Amino acid sequence: MNALTTSRLLLRPIIPQDWLALKKITRDFAASPYWMYDYPFPSEDEKLKAIASHFSKTGTFLSVLLKETGEMIGYICLHDDGESIDIGYCFHSSFHRQGYAGEALCFLMELMHQNLHVQAFTAGTAMRNIPSVSLLKKLGFALLYTEPTSFHKDENGKDIVFEGGRFIKKMI
Repeated sequence: MNALTTSRLLLRPIIPQDWLALKKITRDFAASPYWMYDYPFPSEDEKLKAIASHFSKTGTFLSVLLKETGEMIGYICLHDDGESIDIGYCFHSSFHRQGYAGEALCFLMELMHQNLHVQAFTAGTAMRNIPSVSLLKKLGFALLYTEPTSFHKDENGKDIVFEGGRFIKKMI
């Protein structure tokens, strides 16, 4: 996939050199109250380099950069599950509530609908992650179901369980 542009953003496949920006974004997320609601990222440089290299080979992870400065502000994952495209995303908190995630996701979904005839998109997030739930609803996603979910353990080794929501957006 070549680079794609919106009015403010550049979207392109993650490349191995993005590891440092990925580190900044994932550390920022790990410091947020929402860290417990997603897969943990390693903090070691070598492991992050390996992840960025792996992401670059899959073609399913996109870097989201500010068009004006070239700074990577987030990433998006697209996974074809056979019936729909499942989307995931993470943006540095310095760029929250400015419309960047919505702009990137809306653009990608419309492009994939028009060019690849994708009929539905899915996404998952913790129901307590109000900003993420709000973004999905703003983009036209509807809640399909909720289920107990866990990605982390507490200090006693017990799962930290939360209500995970599964959302869908059907394209018209």
